[in-house]
Amino acid sequence: MIDSKHLDAFVNIVGQENVKSDKAHLIAYCYDATKSRFEPDAVVFPRDEQDVSKILKYCNEHHIIVVPRGAGSGFTGGALPANGGIVLSLERHMNKLLEIDMQNMLGIVQPGLINMDFQKAVEEVGLFYPPDPASEQYSTLGGNVSENAGGMRAAKYGITKDYVVALRAVLPNGEIIKAGKKTIKDVAGYNTAGILIASEGTLAVITEITLKLIPKPKFKQTYMGIFPNVTSAMNAVFKSLANGANPVAMEFLDALVIKALREKFKLDLPSEAGAILVGDVDGSSQAEITSQLETLKESFAHNGSTDFIIAKDNEQANQLWFARRNASPAVTIYGTKKLNEDISVPRSRLPEALEGIYKIGEKYGFNVPCFGHAGDGNIHVNVMVKDKNNEKEMEDGHKAIEEIFQFVVDLEGTLSGEHGIGLSKAPFMNIAFNHAEMELFRSIKKAFDPNNILNPFKMGL
Repeated sequence: MIDSKHLDAFVNIVGQENVKSDKAHLIAYCYDATKSRFEPDAVVFPRDEQDVSKILKYCNEHHIIVVPRGAGSGFTGGALPANGGIVLSLERHMNKLLEIDMQNMLGIVQPGLINMDFQKAVEEVGLFYPPDPASEQYSTLGGNVSENAGGMRAAKYGITKDYVVALRAVLPNGEIIKAGKKTIKDVAGYNTAGILIASEGTLAVITEITLKLIPKPKFKQTYMGIFPNVTSAMNAVFKSLANGANPVAMEFLDALVIKALREKFKLDLPSEAGAILVGDVDGSSQAEITSQLETLKESFAHNGSTDFIIAKDNEQANQLWFARRNASPAVTIYGTKKLNEDISVPRSRLPEALEGIYKIGEKYGFNVPCFGHAGDGNIHVNVMVKDKNNEKEMEDGHKAIEEIFQFVVDLEGTLSGEHGIGLSKAPFMNIAFNHAEMELFRSIKKAFDPNNILNPFKMGL
């Protein structure tokens, strides 16, 4: 329980209305998408960068834990106050679009701005911000940077780190730093912005983000390829891209997901399909779109597809995308607990990766429906536990996850493509990193945060 004198200090900085310690607020800010619950001692809403600086300086001096938070939509507990302290919530006041710099094609935003709101604003002036995590309707750009969020357009356009030009941030001692410049090239000094990206709020509190924008594509069309099995589909992914295809997205649904979508949402998907690839192509002309679709169709056929469907209009495109966007809720038909992980492997290892993941599921008797961003090698693996109240099943589920992580790392893959490490994957960091690497991470943490007040003990640090 936090001392009242500290609450009074926060009130002096941000005002009474921006400091909350009542039970309702503590509950509202105690969980994220993991559904784990850890109540903070208080919730503080800074109004600007100076407030953040003063709060962190005070907390550093008094060794009070600070957990930065955007929308709380993360899947690994990165914004959970697992060790008490205050939640520093940036979504109430620090949520503005500060500038669209048309001449340099940049957007300058505060961390609490919602991703989709930013996308819409820049598209109104003919520009485009590609990173589109599934949570784009409610996740904040500060959270996206802190987790290095991906999305369905990553196959062509990359992920959040590819668009972060510069950051402003406050260190745990209250000092304000600039990381990066507006320039396209900058090799002066260490890449501090690169260190802060994906640091999950453990090193500094981001207060301003400068993002690269690109021209908005004029044309777009949706496609779907149907395959008899997962191996054919995964071969089609990396071979199509290697042969010159350049789709915006190449999303994957396996047979278990297709069955779940048909059952739960009554979707008209081919019941005999072993896998589906769905995505978009875009470009500056219809001729470019047609050429891309022909390349995909030919490559898919060469790798065993049984059909290639091109959406005739927006309505059909939305129907195809509805299936992909609702894959996660659909697979709940297979159990009461979904152990959801977002592994990533080199694209050429996708056939081998899926085959091995299914074998691990069979070993423990679990359905493991898989879907995700095959175009960039990022697959959402769902170990479905039938009865979450069965201790043996839950134990086996976690064993299966650990085996999957080890298998994926052996394939030169990684524990997480976009969800981050947070609390839930922290126990598995030793699978992916050796002792020297973990010690390097800890030394970076200590250099930024010697008193360990800022989101401590996340990422296994």
